[in-house]
Amino acid sequence: MRAAANPEPEEVTIIDLSHDGRGVARSDGKTLFVDGGLTGETVEILRLRRRRHHDEGRVINVLEAAADRVEPICAHFGVCGGCSLQHLSPHGQLEAKQKVLLENLERIGKVRPESTFAPLTGPVSGYRRRARLGVRYVQKKGRVLVGFRERAKSYVADLDACPVLTAPAGDLIQPLAELIGGLSIRRRLAQVEVCVADNRSAFVLRVLDPPENDDLEQMRAFERTHDVDLYLQPKGPDTVRALSETAAELHFRLPEFDLDFHFLPTDFIQVNAELNRSMVSRAMTLLAPKPGQRILDLFCGLGNFTLPIARLGASVAGVEGDAALIRRARDNAERNGLDGLAEFHVANLFEDCAGLPWLDQAADAVFLDPPRAGAQEILPAVAGTGAGRIVYVSCHPGTLARDAGTLVEEFGFHLRGAGVMDMFPHTAHVESIALFERD
Repeated sequence: MRAAANPEPEEVTIIDLSHDGRGVARSDGKTLFVDGGLTGETVEILRLRRRRHHDEGRVINVLEAAADRVEPICAHFGVCGGCSLQHLSPHGQLEAKQKVLLENLERIGKVRPESTFAPLTGPVSGYRRRARLGVRYVQKKGRVLVGFRERAKSYVADLDACPVLTAPAGDLIQPLAELIGGLSIRRRLAQVEVCVADNRSAFVLRVLDPPENDDLEQMRAFERTHDVDLYLQPKGPDTVRALSETAAELHFRLPEFDLDFHFLPTDFIQVNAELNRSMVSRAMTLLAPKPGQRILDLFCGLGNFTLPIARLGASVAGVEGDAALIRRARDNAERNGLDGLAEFHVANLFEDCAGLPWLDQAADAVFLDPPRAGAQEILPAVAGTGAGRIVYVSCHPGTLARDAGTLVEEFGFHLRGAGVMDMFPHTAHVESIALFERD
């Protein structure tokens, strides 16, 4: 329930950060979530919304700044919803994320790790090689906007560039807007999906109406001018097609394991290329696969972890619900000469998998990399494999904590260690990795 906001400025002290990166204060006996506030600061705010159990506001003036407050790297910060923590130093962001992880483990899972891993870090700008950008033709402005959504709004932010997107994508925001603004279908182009591979940049245009011949010529000219590939998507993901026959086959490498992955521009790959390399390296250290071992890799996707496991000599079964990703994972295994050690299966891991062939044999270890929903449904089957070690990569600390509690309380595992990985700098997103073992 909302009530009218208070138009008068108020002075409050920020006592904590929320899970979504907003400052937390207490005022009038209620919790107040404050955009732009950092722990320990005294700030002047405007209260924007009143709700039954909490209110919301934003900082209009910092009276006493936190030591970790820094100047944002982007002129659009505060309006664009792509980032929420650019005003907090990278070190401060890591501390906040580690705190969120540990608090979730204790509060939800009722567990504590025996050790806390040092955070994995990478670049804090130019790191984002995948993104979905909104497109909107604004009649009043007489032009097209391309960008992330505005913070807490449905509008497309008016961007000229984006410093967190991997080059050259970050500098092509305005040229893309100008391209789309000159098309006959500018009102019928809904979004642009960005994908920067190691060898090429691709942009997938979601077109609700077919482009005219002149539109296609403008798009091809854009490809030539900026040395990128455009794809058109008229309906679902299966309808994505390259604009030009010369479009490059996209790939990325994991040099430490001498692996090369080929993929399509709409396939899921980890957003941060450098952090992904570090994450895979740490995962292999924790999992410690050896020749003669059998390992399950659940929610395996393209084989980002499956193939490094095979490269280290273990026999590995990768399981994923998306049949198209499994086809490409098999192709990547063959391309890297690992099809003898890596096998792949399609299965819905959110349903009962009892009796499926990849569960018939015992496993020495299990690797889990589930989506935000976590791995709750498959945990009994995981425990039933007899595996003594589980490495769990999580993109949601709440579901990791829930699953950690289950593994410890119901299946006799110990949480040996956990720590954050800064996959998404300047956001409140918490990526983490945990190691479980049982005697």
